[in-house]
Amino acid sequence: MLGKLSFLGAARNVTGSCYLLENHDTRVLIDCGMYQERKYQSRNWQPFPFGPESLDAVFLTHAHLDHCGLLPKLLREGYKGKIYCTQATAEIAQIILLDAAKLQEEDAIFKAKRHRKEGRSGPYPEMPLYTVEDAEAVESHFSAVEYLSCIAVNNDVEGCYYDAGHVLGAAVININIRKDGKNHRIIFSGDIGEPRRPIINDPTIFDEAEYIVLESTYGDRTHEEHENSDIQKQLRDCINRTVNAGGNIIIPSFALERSQEILYHLNELFLRKEIPPLVVFLDSPMAIRITEVFKRHADLFDKEMMQRLRQGNSFFSFENLKIIQSVEESKAINNIKGSSIIIAGSGMVTGGRVKHHIVNNIRRAESTILFVGYQAEGTPGRILLDGARKVRLLGQIHPVRAHIEKIDGFSAHADRDGLLAWLSDIRVPPRCVFVTHGEEKAAISFANFLNERTGWTTKVPQYKDAVELV
Repeated sequence: MLGKLSFLGAARNVTGSCYLLENHDTRVLIDCGMYQERKYQSRNWQPFPFGPESLDAVFLTHAHLDHCGLLPKLLREGYKGKIYCTQATAEIAQIILLDAAKLQEEDAIFKAKRHRKEGRSGPYPEMPLYTVEDAEAVESHFSAVEYLSCIAVNNDVEGCYYDAGHVLGAAVININIRKDGKNHRIIFSGDIGEPRRPIINDPTIFDEAEYIVLESTYGDRTHEEHENSDIQKQLRDCINRTVNAGGNIIIPSFALERSQEILYHLNELFLRKEIPPLVVFLDSPMAIRITEVFKRHADLFDKEMMQRLRQGNSFFSFENLKIIQSVEESKAINNIKGSSIIIAGSGMVTGGRVKHHIVNNIRRAESTILFVGYQAEGTPGRILLDGARKVRLLGQIHPVRAHIEKIDGFSAHADRDGLLAWLSDIRVPPRCVFVTHGEEKAAISFANFLNERTGWTTKVPQYKDAVELV
């Protein structure tokens, strides 16, 4: 037997990525993500279903909170070892974790005051899941791994890193288990990116694997738009329509990759003069810090992006881009007359400054709330996209009068056909493909689709399922 694989997160849902692989006396964790969907958030507070001190290594695919968000809790509860990831992921994850800890501390104080005022208690403790101090402690545990290189946990187990094409520094992790003189390959996809995306390289293609743990975020659909020109056309039309109406364009955006990609497309539209020279506010301190990481890791950019940089067409610093740092500067945006584009976090409207910008515009029929990323079930972003006439934000109910729009082509996740294409070079059928990290409908749909197209064995594990790998 190769070992035992336990699915401790992202099983029939799209956040909380976490997998425990055990081989004899070796225990490694792949990802340690936070649950962001409301109905699963109580799991963040539960003890880990393993002893953190018993782990030999943690392999991190990338820096999104649903993959790295519980690392501070893991260390606080006893893990002492290294967290392996690319250098870009280490730098970005530290930014994201510190931001998450700060927001948790602030939210705990705010909720406690509100609950006392309303004479009630909330479903979770009125305390942060972890503190800024807990998040700061993670940094010294990061150990950088380059693409196409491997880290040996011991003589029997190693983890190898390959470009996932998802966000800067994101990796597919191949765990090799040596048995009887042979390497047995178990691939953990993390999140797989769409090919031909701007800025970063396409995902690495594999030709063999005995087991694959595969994401399925968009496993039940295909993206309506694939080419950059289509994305820019939708963005152009939305902006021009809103400007003609006299409104603002509010873009809830993830600080990692999505904000940078939006700036890239806006810069292209400005260069071609297809949209008026609006002021673009990047009102996300975290996105600003992550953009600095992008500048330091231009070696990870694709050929097209490198060519643009050589030509001086950088999305990092176009003329009408205004970087907003302080809370006072953020509030002052509301006093500006005329239309503008406001990019702010968080991407699913679960926190951050974007909530305030939406509250200031959601009653305005001339304004547009433009979503450019996946919205998990139960989040305010999903509620708005599903057509709600009212939404609760910042403790109050607000009528929805603004236009609510979405551009699917921005997705950093491969769709159904993209996932199938990513698997297309596998020569020998894997023993099993475990379909995870998708809402139940999407995961089951893709598992059935893959089985029908290839004849491969597929399974959609439940939370805490454990399987023996033979």
